[in-house]
Amino acid sequence: MVKIAATALISIVSCLLVSTLGVCVGKQTFLRNIYGGKEKVIKLNFYVQDLRVGNPNPTVYEVAAASITENSPTQFGSVHVVDDLLTEKPAYNSRAVGRVQGLTTSADLAVNAVAINLNFYFTTGQFNGSTISVLGRNPVAEPQRELPVVGGTGAFRFARGYALTSNTYNDAETNYSVLQYTIYTTHDSKFNSRGEDFDVAQM
Repeated sequence: MVKIAATALISIVSCLLVSTLGVCVGKQTFLRNIYGGKEKVIKLNFYVQDLRVGNPNPTVYEVAAASITENSPTQFGSVHVVDDLLTEKPAYNSRAVGRVQGLTTSADLAVNAVAINLNFYFTTGQFNGSTISVLGRNPVAEPQRELPVVGGTGAFRFARGYALTSNTYNDAETNYSVLQYTIYTTHDSKFNSRGEDFDVAQM
């Protein structure tokens, strides 16, 4: 009786192991089908035209605040909605390549740092309609900040990488700033067969 029970238990465990192995193999095949030979890493460089309230044509608005925001040295709890223009060059009137849309939240009580949730939406060229999603902590007082690329759509499905951002211009009187973004990210190579670096001038 004990022998029969032990044999049955071994059979059940063996079946479970075979089933699990089949699922794992299936998943690996699925991943290979998605990623195999199609992904490339490219470099994107463009500029964000940041116009805040006080500018004649603002594209950033505060939509919420905490009870301590007004008296906080870092404006802790302040939430802004962003719909900034993306351009090829630093000048505002240079060629537009898209928009950056999302939320920024002042999220540090001690230093000026914001939690960002931004989508870079391209509106021209072969990446027209594709997006790159950037999410993370942005210590805005530092000369250069690194942020993670966490996903995207279109040419940037399953995107992963990082973005480097820095301030290139600031006019306190008109509440106008220009930020440079350089993004290194994976993308689906069928959208671009010209190599690893991508010049927004080609969009």
